[in-house]
Amino acid sequence: MAFPEMDLSNQTAVVIGGTSGIGHAIALGLAKAGANVVATGRRLELAKTAAEEIRILGRRSIAVATDVSERRSIEALLAAALSEFGIVEILVNSAGRTKRTPSVDVGEKEWNEILDTNLTGTLRACQVFGRHMIERRYGRIINIASLSSFVALYEVAAYSASKAAVASLTKSLAIEWARHSVCVNAIAPGVFQTELNKGLLEGTARGQEFRLRTPMGRFGQVEELAGAAVFLASKAAAFVTGQVLAVDGGFLASGVNQ
Repeated sequence: MAFPEMDLSNQTAVVIGGTSGIGHAIALGLAKAGANVVATGRRLELAKTAAEEIRILGRRSIAVATDVSERRSIEALLAAALSEFGIVEILVNSAGRTKRTPSVDVGEKEWNEILDTNLTGTLRACQVFGRHMIERRYGRIINIASLSSFVALYEVAAYSASKAAVASLTKSLAIEWARHSVCVNAIAPGVFQTELNKGLLEGTARGQEFRLRTPMGRFGQVEELAGAAVFLASKAAAFVTGQVLAVDGGFLASGVNQ
């Protein structure tokens, strides 16, 4: 490899929410960079498919189903990874959910479910895997933030609140765990069309507005997130922690574009 600090060979990555969308693309990107990868989600069949894709790339993997709403499930995931690989150096938290609802109508159940998955689920995973990394005195944690960590998005208040909190949590953990050589960062994707959000974007005024406000004039391809993830997961990012890296086609930099 031309830049060996970016080589993830012989390292183990766990990608929660890694069986579809953004997390799946990141899981494959980490595997291509040399890591053995456990791509997990709530559905075991999808985890099995992702594991096979990773093996086809020449890396090792196991298929485990995980529910971030249950700490025991995350603990079982860590135990399975340690049994197979002995150590986990990289954690990516990509499990997420959203629903468009006018804020005045958002029920507490909907609010709590979104916050529990996106924010508290991230915290649970960081705690479970973070303790292991602190003990080993090495780790890379990558959380998935959002454009809505920084700007408001219409009628997704629960999602936006959760992602703003993920950015804040990322910084809090970064300053606590830096002394243990555990770097905690986040990626803030711009507009990437996935199964999670395609209903909000396909043929809608919302989708058109997102394109207009993105200087590159298009939605991102999920594969375009892999490079940022590989960098943050690697030894090249040894002095990078507490950062939220936007991969957004210029959206957050944009003011007047003409």
